[in-house]
Amino acid sequence: MSGRARREEAVDVVWSGDWVAERLGVALEGDGELHELLGLALRRNPKRAHLLVSNVLGKHVPQKPSVVYGAGYGLGERVRALLGAEEARRAVVLGYAETATGLGHAVADGLRDAPYLHSTRRPVAGVAQAGGFEEAHSHATSHLLLPEDPELLAGGAEASTLVLVDDEFSTGNTVLNTIRALHETHPRERYVIVALVDMRSAGDRDRLTAFAAEIGARVDLVTRSSGTVTLPEGVLERGQALVADQEAEQAGRADEAVAGVAPAPAPVTRVALDWPAEVPDGGRHGFTPAHRAALEAALPGMAERIAGALDSDVRRVLVLGFEELMYAPLRLGTALEAAMGSGAEIRYSTTTRSPVLAVDDPGYAIRTRLVFPAHDDPADGPGDRYAYNVAGAGFDAVVAVVDSTADTPELHAPDGLLARLAAHTGQVLLAVVPSYTPTPVQEPAVLPEPLRGPDFSSYAPEDVGWLLQDLSDTELEAPTEEREEAIQSGGAHYAESLPVEYQPSAEYQALFAAALDASAARIARAVGTVTETVLAERGPRPVLVSLARAGTPVGVLMRHWARHRHGLDLPHYAISIVRGRGIDATALRWLAAHHDPADVVFVDGWTGKGAITRELASAIEEFEASGGPGGSAGPAGFDPEIAVLADPGGCVRTYGTREDFLIPSACLNSTVSGLISRTVLRADLVGPDDFHGAKFYRELAEADVSGDFLAAVTARFDEVADQVDAETKELLAADRAPTWEGWAAVERISEEYGIHDVNLVKPGVGETTRVLLRRVPWKILAKRGAGMDLTHIRLLAEQRGVPVEEVDDLPYSCVGLIHPRFTRGATGANGKAVQGA
Repeated sequence: MSGRARREEAVDVVWSGDWVAERLGVALEGDGELHELLGLALRRNPKRAHLLVSNVLGKHVPQKPSVVYGAGYGLGERVRALLGAEEARRAVVLGYAETATGLGHAVADGLRDAPYLHSTRRPVAGVAQAGGFEEAHSHATSHLLLPEDPELLAGGAEASTLVLVDDEFSTGNTVLNTIRALHETHPRERYVIVALVDMRSAGDRDRLTAFAAEIGARVDLVTRSSGTVTLPEGVLERGQALVADQEAEQAGRADEAVAGVAPAPAPVTRVALDWPAEVPDGGRHGFTPAHRAALEAALPGMAERIAGALDSDVRRVLVLGFEELMYAPLRLGTALEAAMGSGAEIRYSTTTRSPVLAVDDPGYAIRTRLVFPAHDDPADGPGDRYAYNVAGAGFDAVVAVVDSTADTPELHAPDGLLARLAAHTGQVLLAVVPSYTPTPVQEPAVLPEPLRGPDFSSYAPEDVGWLLQDLSDTELEAPTEEREEAIQSGGAHYAESLPVEYQPSAEYQALFAAALDASAARIARAVGTVTETVLAERGPRPVLVSLARAGTPVGVLMRHWARHRHGLDLPHYAISIVRGRGIDATALRWLAAHHDPADVVFVDGWTGKGAITRELASAIEEFEASGGPGGSAGPAGFDPEIAVLADPGGCVRTYGTREDFLIPSACLNSTVSGLISRTVLRADLVGPDDFHGAKFYRELAEADVSGDFLAAVTARFDEVADQVDAETKELLAADRAPTWEGWAAVERISEEYGIHDVNLVKPGVGETTRVLLRRVPWKILAKRGAGMDLTHIRLLAEQRGVPVEEVDDLPYSCVGLIHPRFTRGATGANGKAVQGA
């Protein structure tokens, strides 16, 4: 029986969505072709458990290359008919990574003369971003636009039509996000949306109509089939539970299986394609009609070389592409179909980043799954990758097509893709397409590397990379009173010097130890809750960037939680931000050069009145407006939202708790923060391309409790896990919009106490501690009945002769008031506060 007959028989007998439909009540309704085009599967995804699996996309289900290419090409011909030949020639086609990169390219071919670009999740050094956008329901959301020609997406009154291609049009969110982002910078009068299937609800259809009216542009839609997905209430939770049950069951069967004699793996043979040097590997940086003509001329010769390398008895061949590299292997597949003729059965599919449950049932779209490590050094870090419906499919040979960036030792490793394939077929060919790098390449600015322990800080080197310069040998400390006078008189900025490091008494150190023991579980809960919230909303592999110094212990703990609970090894850096001076732009440029800015999550310890929250938002807005890392290259895409352990001020939406409680890392200075000082920004020390500075107090090593703090909190992770899960679920469903309650309270206190400067009012336990350790305190306002959280505050206040005033109706546990006088007379000869000021 031929492959086509087998497929048609399977469609007649059982639909590849029946398994999911029967168990979860998911219904797929639409025109007569819909069930032939789509099946259903399940995946671990906090936003959408079900997956529509296309039978003609060539991603998850091996299909004839000619069928896959024909589906896209036919849609392109329809767009050409809609626009007319002249406008079709001027159009620009944009496809979506990773599933629609090949489909979009085929659509562009159907338009005949249109250039093509696809979004990418792979940053390329030296290539400036022309934009980016988010994909709301995806497991990996950030899309970059990296055209070699910066004018490719140019808009204006004479702008060409932009054709946007995705495999499915489910809610329209991704496409609307794209159009909105591009329309702001490159407005045009017409857009065409192309998809294999239109699965929008009536409300989503109305939203598109309203959106088109809002931006004043015509938006057309071209699809092959249409329908709707009906999802019963609670389907997400039930789907996640079903996935968990199936995975446990499959793991159990694997444990019970008796190991037999494994067959000898198939040989792996490298085949030289002689890919034309002038042709890009795909549309990541743009693909022009001239590129298309050169590729068409070269395809028959490349197919002959592949056919010649196959064993003589091979009849059933899979051409397997690689993630975003879909078009090159697809066209090699169509050419191989022609070269080998009717005596061979050629199929095409690609590997993917997307984790999907496999169930060996005819009524389920993903029958088998191969798992292997990523092999292209992805920007978001290592992780598993997948090939579906390959194992057990009876292929005589597999032709694995990758780009040269992905031809790495990981690809050839014993657990790599080639070894996984070799266990399920008789022959493996490896065809490598050279990765295209636009020329001329802009050499990136030479940026310093992050500092790491033990040379800088007492933290483990993997726990944090400090985007700072080492000023340990520079004399920066000044007496507290002199600093205060200079700061308040405007003679100096607080970041131009450092306070003398507070050396705690034995009584205070004992107080710290007791506070840590009492609050470790509460801190662990907050760490777990904020980390799980970040993973759910910004995952799966966020880049943690703590605001040095108070945010750094929290960033380290979040990293430990992610590793402990999920096995994730999250990157973590510490960066300087200075009130009134903004964020370290050189550090932002370093982050943008090494990570996708959209993955960056800024982390701080707590919020007071929200000054740093506002400072960060303003600084990121200024950085983005300036063109981000490349000056005129367009915005980088950093999200200014901060994730904090505690948000008593109601200033952020991502937090572990909104209680104002004692965080022991606020009780001390460098000795609980890796022995690192506050950050320093001074013109004679920090140049325009330098990181901000800080000192490493190596001489305080004997007093260092940074490791003790981490150990005490991480030891409570398992104990609080269930509470964290419950609190995270509740938080994710709650309205977490900032209330800015703290800012209003600070303004009221400033006026009531005659200070008239909100910068001298420091709310919350953490900020009050800082006032007592670093500034000239005037008085402390303590919420009546605040209890143990303020024991260390009362001790410090007593040591410095600062009155503590019990008050009612305070949204914080306490508030520290800096002395509103400018002179050194604000303290007496003994350094204690002068009363009655």
